[in-house]
This record gives sequence, C-alpha cells and structure tokens, in this order.
Amino acid sequence: MPEASISMDVRVPVDAVAVIDIEGEITQFAEGVLQDAHDQATRKGATVVLLNFSGLDYMNSSGIGLLVTLLVRTQRNRQQLGAFGLSEHYREIFQLTRLDEAIVIHSDEATAIATTSGGTP
Repeated sequence: MPEASISMDVRVPVDAVAVIDIEGEITQFAEGVLQDAHDQATRKGATVVLLNFSGLDYMNSSGIGLLVTLLVRTQRNRQQLGAFGLSEHYREIFQLTRLDEAIVIHSDEATAIATTSGGTP
C-alpha cells in the first residue's frame, strides 16, 4: 500500500490555538496523518486550528476533499479552522473551490494568531 509523503507537526504557540505544520503532499494517503494531527490539536485544547501550508509541496483533489472533511470535524468540535502559508497557486485553488469562504486565509502566522486568538503571539 502506498504511504503518505507528508508529515505534520502540531504546536501550540498560544493558549487554545494549535498550528499544524504541513510538510509534503496532501493526497488521499494523507488522511490518517491529517486526522492524527487534528486529534493532537484537540487534545491540546485548541479551539482554533491553523494549517501552516508553507511546507506544502503538492495537493490534489483528494487532498482538497480531506480539507473539507477536516472542516466538518472542526465545526463539529466547535473549533475555528484557518490557514496561512499558501502559495498564490493554492490561494487560487481555495478561491475556485470556495474553501476560502469556510477556511479563513491569513497572510502569515502572526496575523493568524492575533486575529483568531484576539491577542498577539
């Protein structure tokens, strides 16, 4: 069985905000890794989950589907989902798929944290 070419690290820069640092490819094979990262963020008490896409190498339509699934999971957990570090190409993909209407895209991590946590990093 093919393996995911991705790793995700979860960190908590401020209370209740978890950042998931994405490195590699988001394809169908990333499902377990993404779920585990979200579970870690939730266990750490995150009410805001921020996806850091600055290490993203590739994402296909299956990866977009995984983000939609993650969006549903965060909404069920009463969490906010945001993103930063998207290249111009992936910003356009978010616009075309209308993901940018459900996942707030920030210019950088500091802005994302300040905007979602109500404070400064």
